[in-house]
Amino acid sequence: MVFVWAMAGLAVVCAVGIVADGRVLTGAPIWLKPFKFAVSLALYGVTLAWMLSLLRWRSRIAEWATTVIMAMAVVEMVVIVGQVLRGTTSHYNVTSPLNAVLWMLMGTAIMVLFGAHLVLSVAVLRQPIADRAGRYAIRLGLGLALLGMLVAIPMVLPGQAPGVEGIAGAHSVGVADGGAGLPLVGWSSTGGDLRIGHFVGLHAMQVLPVLAILLGRYGGDRLGGRTRARLLVVAGTAYGGLTVLLTWQALRGQPLLRPDALTLGVAAALLVATVTAAGLVLASGRKPEVALAA
Repeated sequence: MVFVWAMAGLAVVCAVGIVADGRVLTGAPIWLKPFKFAVSLALYGVTLAWMLSLLRWRSRIAEWATTVIMAMAVVEMVVIVGQVLRGTTSHYNVTSPLNAVLWMLMGTAIMVLFGAHLVLSVAVLRQPIADRAGRYAIRLGLGLALLGMLVAIPMVLPGQAPGVEGIAGAHSVGVADGGAGLPLVGWSSTGGDLRIGHFVGLHAMQVLPVLAILLGRYGGDRLGGRTRARLLVVAGTAYGGLTVLLTWQALRGQPLLRPDALTLGVAAALLVATVTAAGLVLASGRKPEVALAA
């Protein structure tokens, strides 16, 4: 929570910087990137703290893994903010020996963070959580966050940003980074953008627990614990499919808001499968009540 408060304070500082500092970097206000990272990491941190509070037994492995995650996030934010203060980019920047070292440091921190998140996920997987739907929401959320990290790998694969000297990757596909983008998030509106699937996958940690809470509050009287848990499995599977779909769309160079017929067809199939599965779960959940009424 100390880290969360630090990120919240940094987000305020960055918001002021967006307004007060007129510098633009890769087509966006120079303080926008640290602002987005600060907000996202604050959400990530408070979610981890909440998840740890639900564990029935204290887990030192989970606590240490969370500490490592926060430490690596601090390293990443120090590099991002430091590069903003220097007036240059942090990601993919190998234009000088110092920039290359900082980019390598960020990459190492991200890999360690991924490993610690994986350890945390396994530790939580072994712990009992009273509410069945909440248990699935937390476990699926942690797993899908790992998927969200993995779908970012294409950003740094050889071939990204070809021919751009001093740049070792890119988040845009088919167009250069820094072009026209959607408001606030900055996702490319002219080509594919790998940040979309990355963003969606990471925030499964918030979306699925919120869904579990809503199902418990508004459907608890009508839906049993098993039905709510099955609905969470359906939602988690669909969420993972959406993460992969958005990444696949980006890899094919398509803007989020301009999908082709194939992308729309796959999205429609995913939607139909999700609605059908949810309907079957709800129907099976009502069977005992129907039998009892008969």
